[in-house]
Amino acid sequence: MIKLQRDPLHVLNLLHLLTGLALLACQAGAQAQLHIQIEGVGANQIPIAVANFAGDDSSSQEIPQIVRDDLTNSGSFRTIEASGAGLSETSPVDLPGWKAHGADALVVGSVIHLSDGRFTVRFKLYDSVKQVDLGGLELTAPANNLRLSAHRISDYVYEKLTGVKGVFSTRIAYVIRKSQQRYELQVADADGYNFQTALASREPIISPSWSPDGTRLAYVSFELKKPVIYVHTIATGQRLPVSNFKGSNSAPAWSPDGRTLAVVLSRDGNSQIYLMGADGSGLRRLTQSSGIDTEPTFSPDGQSVYFTSDRGGGPQIYKMSASGGDAARVTFKGDYNISPRISPDGKTLAYISRRGGRFQVYVLDLASGQELLLTDTVKDESPSFAPNGKLILYATDIGGRGVLAAVSTDGSVKQRVTLQETGDVREPCWGPYLR
Repeated sequence: MIKLQRDPLHVLNLLHLLTGLALLACQAGAQAQLHIQIEGVGANQIPIAVANFAGDDSSSQEIPQIVRDDLTNSGSFRTIEASGAGLSETSPVDLPGWKAHGADALVVGSVIHLSDGRFTVRFKLYDSVKQVDLGGLELTAPANNLRLSAHRISDYVYEKLTGVKGVFSTRIAYVIRKSQQRYELQVADADGYNFQTALASREPIISPSWSPDGTRLAYVSFELKKPVIYVHTIATGQRLPVSNFKGSNSAPAWSPDGRTLAVVLSRDGNSQIYLMGADGSGLRRLTQSSGIDTEPTFSPDGQSVYFTSDRGGGPQIYKMSASGGDAARVTFKGDYNISPRISPDGKTLAYISRRGGRFQVYVLDLASGQELLLTDTVKDESPSFAPNGKLILYATDIGGRGVLAAVSTDGSVKQRVTLQETGDVREPCWGPYLR
């Protein structure tokens, strides 16, 4: 049987407690943005030039710079110097000249400041090798949301040139501990900018989970001096306590249709997995083991639930039908595997495995059984797939402080997402595509 620690931050993440990792000590600090540092690059990077856009406003340079940063941070692109006057989407372009300059692709555009304070952003993408126009978009945005327009340009370019949908305009959620009595659940752009505090509390907040439509977060808060699961609407701040049973209420996970939550409750003894409506209705027990079952996550089709259990003697990952029945063991390599997350296509399992005293992110090809170690950090937790399945966001310990990091699912690109402010950032969750 698993012996539980009493740290309230992790008492609900029952098997995860076995890592013995206490939250790191932290100091109060001023608010700051997140910044991405690339530590590895993928092969076959596409050389691309993003010219300054035409326009009199400073945004004509800011927007293309955000696009350059997005594409560079993805690890799939190498940006080519494109200084000089702005080039609009209607400007004649010398594609052979850009190709000779080393750019296989070119982005040009314009920014127009409208009389009502909004901005119209237009852009066009060219293939300098084939010397063809790959199209573009016209976007209108308020002045305080121009970054989103830039991210959408990046998404367009990424998809056109790689064939994979971009995730630059998506959002992430995470918990930051600023002091012993200051916890914040924050939501930010995928690059860490434009963060907002969804909830600030003197008590711990853990296990945020995005709804499939990206409008709500389910999470666990200790503000009532016990773990309670809430569903929080981001736009309005409205919060609904959906699970406040006796004992532990933990680890909420959304079904793909957004109608159901899988949760972990200890109301009947050991922690087991239950299903309920997203409003807290219709509670029913899913697992029936004599051990501890925790950390549920739905398969993309909603037909199965993956979870962590010690029913075999040590923590391993299992799978069972969402309608109940027998559970099948999924992980067999290593004696300690926790925190399962399934890729959006349902083909790959990400999880944390402890081997040789290291807690690291692994992925498992569910068809072949082939396993791959992705990270070179040693105290990893909370893996979360990007909605295109190409990156995994996770929390780790760098230099004695909790930070976020990301790694490509083939391990070729590694990113470190660090805070300028002091404090520990934990519990990351990558949001879905915005609808």
